[in-house]
Amino acid sequence: MPIGKTPLNAPSIPVRFARARSPLESRLRKELDAEVMFDAASRGRYSTDASIYQLMPIGIVVPRSEEAARAAIAIAVEEGVPILPRGAGSSQCGQAVGEALVIDHTKYLNRVLQVDPEIRRAIVQPGIVLDTLNAQLRRHGLWFPVDVSTSAQATIGGMTGNNSCGSRSIAYGNMVHNVLAIDAVTTGGERWHFGPMDQNLSGSYGEFIARLKILYQREKGEIEARFPKVLRRVAGYNLDHLGPPHANAAHLLVGSEGTLAYSERVHLKLARLPEKRALGVCHFPKFYTAMELTQHIVKLGPSAVELVDRTMIGLAREIPAFEKTVNAFIKGDPDAILLVEFADERAGRLKDLVQLMADLGLPGSVVEVMDEKLQKQIWEVRKAGLNIMMSMKGDGKPVSFIEDCAVPLEHLAAYTDRLTRVFEKNGTRGTWYAHASVGTLHVRPILDMRRDGAEKMRAIAEEACAMVKEYKGAYSGEHGDGLVRSEWIAPFFGPRLTAALGEIKSWLDPKGLMNPGKIVNPSRMDDRALFRFKPGYESHPPKPALDWSEWGGYDKAVEMCNNNGHCRKFDAGTMCPSYRATMDEKHLTRGRANTLRLALSNQLGADGEEAVKAALDLCVSCKGCKRECPTGVDMARMKVEFLAHYRSKHGLTMRDRAIGYLPRYAPWAARLAPLSNLFSGLMKGSLGFSAKRELPKWRTDFFTEEGTGDGDVVLFVDTFNRYFEPENARAALKVLEAAGYRVHAPRGLCCGRTFLSAGLVDQAKREARKMVEALAPFVAKGVPIVGLEPSCLFSLRDEFTVMGAGNSLKGALLFEEFLAQEPGKLKFKPTEQQVLLHGHCHQKAFDVMPAVEKVLGMIPGLKVSTVQTSCCGMAGSFGYEAEHYDVSMKMAELSLLPSIRSSSKDTLLVADGTSCRHQIADGTGRQAIHVARLLAEAL
Repeated sequence: MPIGKTPLNAPSIPVRFARARSPLESRLRKELDAEVMFDAASRGRYSTDASIYQLMPIGIVVPRSEEAARAAIAIAVEEGVPILPRGAGSSQCGQAVGEALVIDHTKYLNRVLQVDPEIRRAIVQPGIVLDTLNAQLRRHGLWFPVDVSTSAQATIGGMTGNNSCGSRSIAYGNMVHNVLAIDAVTTGGERWHFGPMDQNLSGSYGEFIARLKILYQREKGEIEARFPKVLRRVAGYNLDHLGPPHANAAHLLVGSEGTLAYSERVHLKLARLPEKRALGVCHFPKFYTAMELTQHIVKLGPSAVELVDRTMIGLAREIPAFEKTVNAFIKGDPDAILLVEFADERAGRLKDLVQLMADLGLPGSVVEVMDEKLQKQIWEVRKAGLNIMMSMKGDGKPVSFIEDCAVPLEHLAAYTDRLTRVFEKNGTRGTWYAHASVGTLHVRPILDMRRDGAEKMRAIAEEACAMVKEYKGAYSGEHGDGLVRSEWIAPFFGPRLTAALGEIKSWLDPKGLMNPGKIVNPSRMDDRALFRFKPGYESHPPKPALDWSEWGGYDKAVEMCNNNGHCRKFDAGTMCPSYRATMDEKHLTRGRANTLRLALSNQLGADGEEAVKAALDLCVSCKGCKRECPTGVDMARMKVEFLAHYRSKHGLTMRDRAIGYLPRYAPWAARLAPLSNLFSGLMKGSLGFSAKRELPKWRTDFFTEEGTGDGDVVLFVDTFNRYFEPENARAALKVLEAAGYRVHAPRGLCCGRTFLSAGLVDQAKREARKMVEALAPFVAKGVPIVGLEPSCLFSLRDEFTVMGAGNSLKGALLFEEFLAQEPGKLKFKPTEQQVLLHGHCHQKAFDVMPAVEKVLGMIPGLKVSTVQTSCCGMAGSFGYEAEHYDVSMKMAELSLLPSIRSSSKDTLLVADGTSCRHQIADGTGRQAIHVARLLAEAL
């Protein structure tokens, strides 16, 4: 992209195995049933995880079968190339990055192979996501209870490699307590079933187990002396599980971070789903008090006790997705809260908690939450803890390196107090949250890793290490070792056990090829050559077309992505539709942000511009990430910025012009509608529109009404509802007048949305200025501005604010938002009609679907069901474009179209988005209508 010249001191990303790359790639492509990627942009997208590190992999293999994964390992071993198994890439300690051949099993090796409800066991492939697994287990009344905060994207393989824990570990234990066996492949080509060590074993695996037993007997005294007596401890290998009461070789692989073998299948222990949960939100005037009283609260037998401090509460309130929830359960201005959950709540333990807090001097400090929906929303806020912290703007960011030290509960208050003073001594501060129940609090001091962060990180780590040793705790309590904590294994384990770790690795991985540099023979955590922001890092953003001052620049907004991978989720939200359709890292919000960052910092060289264009190609500008990404990455806006520079440099295609300038020629095209429609049909193919689509039809009866000039409501009728579907505008006018409003519907106004989609920001700014000027007299009098098309209306509240048009139209409302607030004299006749409602992406991004449902609820007897969908896939012109037709339909087939097909023919389909209605018609042959038409018919 046009981002300036490459500076002389631009950081280079070393790849030590560059010579082996070409023959390795050739073999992989020839011999594997897999996707194989060796281009710089793909490697760059896999060079980071959620840590501070960045290491360019040699290549990436996405195997389509277990056989292909095994073959990839065999080829890498023959070529002498390191191997890095990778799940969601959400690790915080650098476990998932390295100069190695990455094996990404998330796309294809993600199945549940077997579930036995009677004995509560399951066998799964490593790429399955925890939430996906639990969704499948729910019908059996079961779940896998290691409920990590990243459950929407974390894979079982990654959780196994990490020995993950989760909020409810006080009740269910860690991953190591819930893995029964692992089927794994070694670099020697052996396929072993790692499991209980008390079975009759033979062959090479039996010899390996015999070695383990000898090692355990030799070192059990040292293990007993060195291993901390806390539940949360994940450093090194689980040597203590080689003897009684566990004696399970699979537990050696749990927490090994892919350094010993490749886990093909994981055998899991399942648990019953709790019948009913109760949640108490304990408010504390002082943080220290919360820490001091935790040891008393855990005696009540809760399933979770989670901390959230003042800073996180404040940050969560600033995030649109969490603001309402936080305000619902936080009372007053607490310094900290504890979320105390009781599973299978039948014994009145929540009342016991209320009484305990009163006895401890804090009467009335517990907010009791029994509503399941609110409980889920509260836990979503807590689960987003890291990402909420990372939403801080600026170069200083909370850094993971001492964030999961675990200490006995009786020392928790003193530990947090002393560590806070260490932060102050080093000129920083930390935000505290997470697992108070087990003495593991996530705290990340705010450091600038581009400048003096490395020096401060070392100083803080050394003092924290000494403190944790003093309190007989664990330095690595949950998130693993990786690049950031492996060097701290030796101070805790001592020379004998540290040597034992290396001894075990040499048995399973004699060439040291499995994820080298983690746990055994580690690098220093503050080696700046390993950092994402290496010495000499500079970004070179172009002169911005939009205003990015809120973040400190376009490049700073891009760098807000901390690689947590929340955009990989498949829940009821919108983000990220292109990933849901392709499951490719390239077509993911995170993948796009990384591609942009690498290009802006000249790490992709001359190919950067085209790499960014390719990564943004399937971005449908749904704005799902604007709301759902906890760090606020707004890829739709970033795409506009990129396209502005790209179109300026390369010019527009005829299709770009046809789309972008549509509002300008629309009045003339509509007047000549029959000829315009004929011309559109003839030119469809040559312009690059899909032959499988019918383009919208120009209407001769387009909307011309203007209403009254002194109206007390302004109805903004966009180009699409004016010239293609005027019945929507007329219905809206009828409804507003029936509500008792005098309506003014000005002509000739455009939000500039089509110009923005083509990268024509200057033209969009022109339209924005024109609209602001035209509506200024109404805004000055407080007259509401109401719109029908979500993508157009929300441009007034979003893009206008960064195009120099000011904030005067930020109060503009969608038609349903206005009626939900000011229904006026509206009355509707009863009906028994069934309605299936689909929300436009921007309606969901701006959280107005509750308003839509509320307005429809005004019709007596109307039965409304909202489809839980991501993007419909049409997304303006996207689905009409020939090259995007297939992926557009794939997006629609994820949930929207199947839901419609499964509904009765008598069910009325309602969708506000013009693109959504066209997608529904093309995909099902059924017609959807705008809410305004339904309301008008029900008057």
